[in-house]
Amino acid sequence: MEERNLFQTESPATEPVRDSAPLKRPVELEADVVRFQVQKDKWIAFVGLKDGKPYEIFTGLADDEEGIALPKSVTKGKIIKVPGEDGHHRYDFQFVNTRGFKTTVEGLSYKFDKEFWNYAKLISGVLRYGMPIDQVIKMITGLQMDSDSINNWTTGVARALKKYTGDNTPEPAEAEE
Repeated sequence: MEERNLFQTESPATEPVRDSAPLKRPVELEADVVRFQVQKDKWIAFVGLKDGKPYEIFTGLADDEEGIALPKSVTKGKIIKVPGEDGHHRYDFQFVNTRGFKTTVEGLSYKFDKEFWNYAKLISGVLRYGMPIDQVIKMITGLQMDSDSINNWTTGVARALKKYTGDNTPEPAEAEE
């Protein structure tokens, strides 16, 4: 019986296995604000960019009661990682308003439904390790969830990330149910 080394760096029939570590997150990341609508729900995504590529994503409903409402003119800003006294971090979103003043939405990481937050955390983890965006989109659209709202959300997140693929093919019109 052949002995296998669990820490083998080359696969016999393929190219060497690549070790990779996540890209280290700076305290501040430039961010795009992407709004999307799935059926009648309005969503907002904050896409943190490192070297112009998606590094993390925060998403949720775009409203005052259950999420975040921003002026429609806000399309860019910064996501700031703020250390807490308990060792955990929170993420704030900061933008410059039309009068030139910095406006900060504190606790971005606590504004959205926990279920959507957890899925976005998973997607952010994949982005941090450098998976190509088209493959991230393929993974997201291939998820089969039990809830229509989660399935609709994955469609919107895929749409939000599509702008970073360079593929400007228009999306097919969404059917109303």
